[in-house]
Amino acid sequence: MKLGIVGLPNVGKSTLFNAITNAGAESANYPFCTIEPNVGIVPVPDSRLDVLAEMYNPEKYTPAIIEFVDIAGLVRGASKGEGLGNKFLSHIREVDAIVHVIRCFVDDNIIHVDGQVDPLRDLETINLELIFSDIELIERRIDRTRKAMKGDKTLADELALLERVHAALSEGQSARSLEYTEDELAMLSEPPLLSLKPIIYVANVGEDEAGTEPLDNPLYTALKAHAEAEKAGILPICASLEAEIAELEGEEKALFLEDLGIAESGLDRLIKASYSLLGLISYLTGGPKEVRAWTITKGTKAPQAAGKIHSDFERGFIRAEIVAFDDLVACGSMTAAKEKGLVRSEGKEYVIADGDVVLFRFNV
Repeated sequence: MKLGIVGLPNVGKSTLFNAITNAGAESANYPFCTIEPNVGIVPVPDSRLDVLAEMYNPEKYTPAIIEFVDIAGLVRGASKGEGLGNKFLSHIREVDAIVHVIRCFVDDNIIHVDGQVDPLRDLETINLELIFSDIELIERRIDRTRKAMKGDKTLADELALLERVHAALSEGQSARSLEYTEDELAMLSEPPLLSLKPIIYVANVGEDEAGTEPLDNPLYTALKAHAEAEKAGILPICASLEAEIAELEGEEKALFLEDLGIAESGLDRLIKASYSLLGLISYLTGGPKEVRAWTITKGTKAPQAAGKIHSDFERGFIRAEIVAFDDLVACGSMTAAKEKGLVRSEGKEYVIADGDVVLFRFNV
């Protein structure tokens, strides 16, 4: 999973990136500090994998990973090439989902590119640049499709879809605000529309609001109302505090979070929100050589899940031996789970569930 972190200059975007990846992206109080995107690979915390590691004592421990991309700060006019606009937009096109950081606190010591803090204006600035870029792309596709229709009348449905999307974009609505069938989404997949990508708004709040939902903060509540209307995710996080949390490990980190009254770090909450937004789950494999988490889309059938490990597993799929994680833990070992009849043999139509511990049988 590849998440692009975007936002206006000086909203805490690179501070948050540093905190969640420890990648040391440059963070400073002026526009365009981030020119080329910084990339950080983050392991997905999964306590189930820790349990399997204790059970098998494996040679290798491999969690699922998320790739975070810190993309250059955007300014108004980016879709026309202002600032670093064209680079910015090309980098967004490559990610699976957008994490849009928006400042929801006032601090006179931190410059705002537009002079004052206004989350809805900031949100609109970036969203409109994505929409303007999509309008140009859709208009080119409409022209090509109309020309192609002269010899292929089957393109009528595609043209109708493109015109519907264009009408919404022209009214300032993001492409994700419309409803689509699976066939329509397939038509829109290449090249990808920027405003169709799933999005989570990260409200960068003050330290005194960390660990809570600051419903008495009018900057946050205005952003929350917009996100809900747009069917987008929203997550309050204090980027500066996350930077402090990122410096700690183990028991020291747990005690610090406890003192703050925070159940889990912003990174953990962002990962959970991202998985939910993209409809992702994890299945697990375990043995003396390796315990590993594999990320798949919810609804994936066993052969396709096997293909995540190796294409030969999918091509030569015979069956999957499945035990639910909780059942395996309760029994203490795979052998004990088999003796109690809790290990199931599933075929090609089985849909993998989150937390399934799987052994694939295949033959090529």
